[in-house]
Amino acid sequence: MEQHGVSRRSMLGGTAVGLGLAAFGGGQAGAREQLPAGIGEDERSWPKPQGRSMIGVPFEPRQTVRIGIVGLGNRGGGMLPLFLAVPGVKITAVCDTRQETVENAVKVVRAAGQPEPARYGRTERDYENMFRREDIDFVYIATPWEWHVPMSISAMRSGKHVGVECPFATTVSELWELVDTSERTRRHCIQLENCCYGQNELRVLRMANAGLFGELLHGAGAYIHDLRELLFSDTYYAKEWRRAWHTKLNADHYPTHGLGPVAAYMGINRGDRMVRITSMATPALGLADYRKDHEEPGDSSWKERYVKGDTTMSLIQTEKGRLIRLQHDVSNPYPYSRLNQLAGTKGVFEDYPPRVYLEPRSSGHTWGKFDDYKSYDHWLWKDIGPGPGGHGGMDYLMLYRTVQTIRLGLVPDIDVYDSAAWSAPVALSAESLKRNGMPIPFPDFTRGRWRESRPGLDSPKP
Repeated sequence: MEQHGVSRRSMLGGTAVGLGLAAFGGGQAGAREQLPAGIGEDERSWPKPQGRSMIGVPFEPRQTVRIGIVGLGNRGGGMLPLFLAVPGVKITAVCDTRQETVENAVKVVRAAGQPEPARYGRTERDYENMFRREDIDFVYIATPWEWHVPMSISAMRSGKHVGVECPFATTVSELWELVDTSERTRRHCIQLENCCYGQNELRVLRMANAGLFGELLHGAGAYIHDLRELLFSDTYYAKEWRRAWHTKLNADHYPTHGLGPVAAYMGINRGDRMVRITSMATPALGLADYRKDHEEPGDSSWKERYVKGDTTMSLIQTEKGRLIRLQHDVSNPYPYSRLNQLAGTKGVFEDYPPRVYLEPRSSGHTWGKFDDYKSYDHWLWKDIGPGPGGHGGMDYLMLYRTVQTIRLGLVPDIDVYDSAAWSAPVALSAESLKRNGMPIPFPDFTRGRWRESRPGLDSPKP
């Protein structure tokens, strides 16, 4: 050993490190590489704060919320009528690089009886000109994922609050950048399309807060949605941008749909926090198999090599020892599901279809009816109702509540710290998969304030 430059001391030290990593499921050489910056339970690995915390910071009250929309494709175009249906909303500007979608959006706004909004998108960065307008209070971003962070940061630096589609960001450094920019500019940055405002999700949240599940133990959430036909569509995703992510990132691409509700049930960032994640994935077979059966031999997709495993499964543990199971699958024939499960010492809820088993009402092995707990419905569902379209009506209520908090000058139900935590599994699952399932520590985006009990999605009716 000495001849090869390896001392007995260093040999024993290296063995100890290797055994330690092997105990976490990643004993190979690649697992010994240092974690990327910003990841870790140790606050010394986190960026130093550049501003004051946004926890508990209210919006500035205003009678009318003036909104600019960037990205008018399937999601943005679909959300536009929902925004227009919310009381107190005025659409003042729209932006997309495809002018036909801009013109279609302008027609929708005019048909709703509002003045014609300003048009942007003549160049790739024309959104920056839109953000400089003084008649915009809130920017909604529904663009391909790689644009979420630069657009959000640009909007906040221009003095605008932001609502951005999922994922919030795809790297941990970007998540920290969003948090830091929000704190520095004093602008809120919120994850929209979070699937937290559904009737079932809010009812379970209120039941959990009322103690019906006892001490919480574990939950599950997912984004299971057969997107194969849409991923290979020549028109649905502009330039087929979403399929391209399957060629470059093996990770849970879309954790927020499942994680957001479960994180709310468990009071994440409000008395508990996620501390580590371990992920595994199946082989990437589904898209190539679909291509073989549906694409012509000369199609450009035949040049692609898919690396994103068909099914990604992750386990997250919280500071209190609770477990959250996440699943992502968009590449196989599988009925739509977000799983949406919660279990505690007094019973369990499972969705799709919704059912519940809670002691002392339940006994034996027979599930109870979830409708028996309608009295726990959130005031948004009792007083406002589902509204028009969007994930069974929850998207309208999400926009309604967001606009309401702005108009009344309230603290948002979901803040930048929640949004960053819910999207962190994108980057963290990728890191765990790279290291053969090694547990990866979660950063604490609140920088220690997760211990504070504070309102969230179960906020009282104003």
